[in-house]
Amino acid sequence: MLYYIFKYLDEAYNLPGAGLFQYITFRSGMAVILSLLISTIYGKRIIAYLRNKQVGETVRELGLDGQVQKAGTPTMGGLIIILATLVPVLLLAKLDNIYIILLLVTTVWMGSIGFLDDYIKIFKKDKDGLKGRFKVIGQIGLGIIVGATLYFSPSVTIKEDVVLKKQGIETVVKSTSQEVKSMETTIPFVKNNTFDYAELLSFMGDDYKNWAWLIFIPVVIFIITAVSNGANLTDGIDGLAAGTSAISVLVLGIFTFVSGNIIFSNYLNIMYIPNSGEMTIYIAAFVGALIGFLWYNTYPATVFMGDTGSLTIGGIIAVIAIAVRKELMIPVLCGIFLAENFSVVLQVAYFKYTKKKFGEGRRIFLMSPLHHHYQKKGYHESKIVTRFWIVAIILAIFSLVSLKLR
Repeated sequence: MLYYIFKYLDEAYNLPGAGLFQYITFRSGMAVILSLLISTIYGKRIIAYLRNKQVGETVRELGLDGQVQKAGTPTMGGLIIILATLVPVLLLAKLDNIYIILLLVTTVWMGSIGFLDDYIKIFKKDKDGLKGRFKVIGQIGLGIIVGATLYFSPSVTIKEDVVLKKQGIETVVKSTSQEVKSMETTIPFVKNNTFDYAELLSFMGDDYKNWAWLIFIPVVIFIITAVSNGANLTDGIDGLAAGTSAISVLVLGIFTFVSGNIIFSNYLNIMYIPNSGEMTIYIAAFVGALIGFLWYNTYPATVFMGDTGSLTIGGIIAVIAIAVRKELMIPVLCGIFLAENFSVVLQVAYFKYTKKKFGEGRRIFLMSPLHHHYQKKGYHESKIVTRFWIVAIILAIFSLVSLKLR
């Protein structure tokens, strides 16, 4: 909204300073500041409102230290994250940008699913919340919307490399190439690091590229479902999900900025994605919202994000990674989510296997997800969270190295 107002003022009246709103870096900085202010100042009011409405967390008895003290702590704090993200984006971003539209849809879609889950738990007194199959249906629905939009929309393009040869020296120049529709993605740490999903259907004949959506859309559905569930499982102790997510999203912001800038993408010899740089404003607001939320969510937490926040966070991270063609980096960048997911899958699978074979279910971990295993071993949750953050930072640095290491 402000972007369009100041653009008009700049063009019509040449208002001094109005031209700053044309720069992604300026609007991203404004988005961070605004989201931090909203999440810290208005976050306190939202927490007070949730407490007055008795929107308290019902904590299951798992035999972990500190559970009794956490009972009744306000939940649905994900509303703070959503509000602090949406307001700056609506004010500062180009609202006709296809990537911004997708992220806004993702935020509202996943936020609604999470909100419904929390609402059922709190007000309907059903500890199971929204049935798992309905969550999956919602995730699949979002996957279809995102996948179909990225595949069919003419606004989603890339610029392929053009190799110019002068005096025997080859130079890759993207600025001379044409924008093309392509389902290419980036393979991290590989020299010729692009892969086209359509190639998996090359056996179908000359028009095989027309059927690439048969591969692409299911992949998008899988990624959104896996990452959103991973974020949901990670949200188990104070500050864990918000902190690790902020680290991952910050790295995605760097990827987005360089991929959407033809100069940096040309220098780094990475895929240039026209118009994708606008997502940097959204990411900046999202990071600010997560950090502001941590003000209240670090130990001892005065608010929990609930599924309203965790499912939304996971969905947003997945869509950003897919849009910027870095979805194959997710196992590294979101390694914490992956570990939490696998700890649950392995625990359940091993328990069922041993129960069938030996008549008695056995466990790999003392408790899953993984952070509860360390709680059972006697580690204080603040120490667990800090160490998980350190691991997330290491994975983030490793992911950034992929820009040049290939």
